[in-house]
Amino acid sequence: MARPRPRGWWRRKSTPAKVETYTRWSFYFFGVIEVATIAGAGLATVGPRLAGALLLTALVHAGSGVVVTARSLDFTRGRRAQPMRSLWAHAALTAAIAVGAVGVAERGPSGEGVDGAAGALFGTVLVFGAGVIALGVRNRRRVFAIVGGFAAGAGAVSLPMGTPDGQALAQTGIVLVMGGFLAFTSVFSVWLLDAVYALDEARETRARLAVAEERLRFGRDLHDVMGRNLAVIALKSELAVQLARRGRPEAVAQMTEVQRIAQESQREVRDVVRGYREADLEVELAGARGVLAAAGVECRVTGDAAGLPAEVQSALGWVVREAATNVLRHGDARVCEVAVRVDEERGAAVLTVENDGVRDTAPGEARGGSGLAGLRERLSAVEGTLEAGAAGDGRFRVTAVVPLPAAAGGAGRWGAEVPVPSGAGVRRSAMEGPSAAKGRSDAAPAQDPGASAGAAVSSGSGEVPGGAETRGCRPGAEGVS
Repeated sequence: MARPRPRGWWRRKSTPAKVETYTRWSFYFFGVIEVATIAGAGLATVGPRLAGALLLTALVHAGSGVVVTARSLDFTRGRRAQPMRSLWAHAALTAAIAVGAVGVAERGPSGEGVDGAAGALFGTVLVFGAGVIALGVRNRRRVFAIVGGFAAGAGAVSLPMGTPDGQALAQTGIVLVMGGFLAFTSVFSVWLLDAVYALDEARETRARLAVAEERLRFGRDLHDVMGRNLAVIALKSELAVQLARRGRPEAVAQMTEVQRIAQESQREVRDVVRGYREADLEVELAGARGVLAAAGVECRVTGDAAGLPAEVQSALGWVVREAATNVLRHGDARVCEVAVRVDEERGAAVLTVENDGVRDTAPGEARGGSGLAGLRERLSAVEGTLEAGAAGDGRFRVTAVVPLPAAAGGAGRWGAEVPVPSGAGVRRSAMEGPSAAKGRSDAAPAQDPGASAGAAVSSGSGEVPGGAETRGCRPGAEGVS
């Protein structure tokens, strides 16, 4: 088994998690920028003790900013309460450092280098302090108030300490512009992160709605199959009871019809469970394309499913359905390619589904799961095969091969017509199964003397020989199957 590459942890993340990780580390990097700005603003021109003190102060402020950033981002994602204590503590630390920087510039050692280093510390901590605190505030008016307050505080601190008016005004303008820019960046980043998570939740909601719609469709199909048939069975059983109580031989014919309808219902329910009445490959391809597109996956379909036998389309339709589900559940696919073709040499229909965005594994290595195992069982019933595994380069490929009628070679397979016993006078499809054939042959006794009872039900008269009555019989009930 191939060892996963170091970047595997990134590929395993969902798209919103990737955006959040990128956003977090971008804000964490602001601390590095803050320290680098202060260190590059003339610390080399001051004494080593003062330079060390200023650098240590910058590191403390940047570290506090990283902690506040992490807690604020958790707050924006609803993972914790608003970190009010951390925000106020960082604001107090910023104000204290700013006042200390002005004091160093005005009352500390003389020299232009000292003034420049202290001024850089003063402006930088105010700018980054405003940006970091704005990250933990959701109200925009409060964000504006924070930026304006930091800018006003820059002037209010500078002027009493003897800073020239022009220099104090310039510092106020710098804090207002740069602090506003960082605050805007913080607010926009949070908005963008919320939008990404909202889109991801909408995609999951749409997928759940698709599943719910499929369940409703299955329920409708099951109701269509069983509802009327069960009603007819109930009516005919009641009729047979009435006839049997009167010793009429027509009761046998009615129970024979009940048996036929029950067998037909069993066959139809089996078809519903297996494939919703034989899934159509073109319908499944269109459905997979729509679902993947809704999930942000580009789906490319090549080839034509028209002309393939119904049983081949049903088998390949299940493969498309399961493969599309796996694309959504596993990895982080961006492109999914589906190809349908006929291999003339092998005399088989070949379906290939390939997607990217999966963990790098050795070519041919397959992912476990009951879905693929179930597909192999379904395909084996039609003499088909399934291959699934990594195709290299972070891609996963599923290939299904189903023999075409000429290659299957079995008499009566793929809908070939085979004769029914001569008494029936019709031809049936081998795909209808033995239960349907038995149901047709069992219907023959309806021509015996008991047919008069069935005629009474079909006509809706509500009367049967011997005066028996049925309740709720409807015209045409006998023909329902």
